[in-house]
Amino acid sequence: MNDLDEITAMLAKPEPSAAAAGRSRARLLRRTRSRSRTRWFVPGAALVAGAAAAVVFATGVPTGDGVPYATQTVSGKDVLLMAAASAERTPQGSGTYWHVTTRYADDEIPPIETWTRRDGKRWTRNEPGDAPGEIVASWKTLRLKGAEVSFEELDRLPTDPAALTAWIVARKGDKADMATSEQQGDPTFPLLTLITELPTPSAVRSAAFEALAATPGVENKGAVDGGQHLTLPDPDGGTTPIELVVDPDTARVVQANVVLGGAGDLAWSDEYISVSTEWTDQRPPVKKS
Repeated sequence: MNDLDEITAMLAKPEPSAAAAGRSRARLLRRTRSRSRTRWFVPGAALVAGAAAAVVFATGVPTGDGVPYATQTVSGKDVLLMAAASAERTPQGSGTYWHVTTRYADDEIPPIETWTRRDGKRWTRNEPGDAPGEIVASWKTLRLKGAEVSFEELDRLPTDPAALTAWIVARKGDKADMATSEQQGDPTFPLLTLITELPTPSAVRSAAFEALAATPGVENKGAVDGGQHLTLPDPDGGTTPIELVVDPDTARVVQANVVLGGAGDLAWSDEYISVSTEWTDQRPPVKKS
């Protein structure tokens, strides 16, 4: 049995109790705060990327009769390495538009949608400043670490974790669109953006997960509804850690307390938001005049 097999065994199968899941969810609730890079406030957020279905993992290692003989918490590093292995096996997909849908826990807040074409043309619906329900066209391209990033540039990113980290550290951008830690060369926020909202190729997502696993202080708080509850120190020095629920089997960040948008925005919050991403050939539903 290799290391990944052992990790997989640890991340198997019985559901935690509802009470335990509730306690874990409660730990995700934190006081809302924002940063200078934030372009708009997210009222209650945790980020869901990719797969719609939630998978529950437990941490007991089964004995021969299938009963866990020890409750073990897999390290946060191992969860991220498992996600890296899964990401490498997950096809990137293809399409004309990179479609991102953001849904809030509050049903009264309409979902925000963006469609971005490879030439940089972008359509939005219900973004702050948009007329409610109206599809707005622009040339607002994707951004990473305070600078525009093209689809072609994302496709060419290094697939080695050390090389990817070095590329991020060396990248220049507009300081007004960067967190303090990004200005100082910390790769944490850009790595999270690569694995959550940008149209990043499978091998690059895998490298980003592996690079994130090397973050000092990453911890696993245990199994929750949707995956493993990880915490990372705030790279900007704040007292509230980054909290992620990672499903290592699908290589998805299922929930988080920080929103990292592909358009360059960053915000912290205390409740939930879902973000689904997909390639699609379906055109934005622009009304004909």
